[in-house]
Amino acid sequence: MTTDTTEVDDLDEQQLDAEEVGAADFDAFFAEQDAKRSREAFTLYGRRYELPDSMPLMFTLQMERVQNSSDPQDVRKMLGTVFGTDTLDVWAEKGMTDRQFGIVLIYSAANMRTPGSVTMARAAELHDEQERSAAEGKAPAPNRAARRAKPKGKRRSSGKR
Repeated sequence: MTTDTTEVDDLDEQQLDAEEVGAADFDAFFAEQDAKRSREAFTLYGRRYELPDSMPLMFTLQMERVQNSSDPQDVRKMLGTVFGTDTLDVWAEKGMTDRQFGIVLIYSAANMRTPGSVTMARAAELHDEQERSAAEGKAPAPNRAARRAKPKGKRRSSGKR
């Protein structure tokens, strides 16, 4: 029995070529990409905050966790990834209201995804719309993950062919 080693030899050559050229460097690539993206900044309680150029994965993961949690420590962790570890306490000590907190989160999340996409006034409108919907007993629109997780029902046949 003979074995064709041509494919294995080709892979070995490709590997050597990659080593000679240098491995893909995502650090350099992402640094170059990040330098081109704009960032949104805002001032709150005399402190300037500069939002990341895109949504940090840890912020996204913590937002999911916070939705089902009543633990302030979860909120601290979420805010810490973007604004710093003591942010929740500082904002609370300054007298931030629940409405103001919601507006800042809506503004920040939208502008991390797409810088310049939402003004502070529009963030306030979006927050108030959510509050009205909740007060009227309407559930807010489910997020994309919830919509995807929802099982799809079978379609009924009309009986016509």
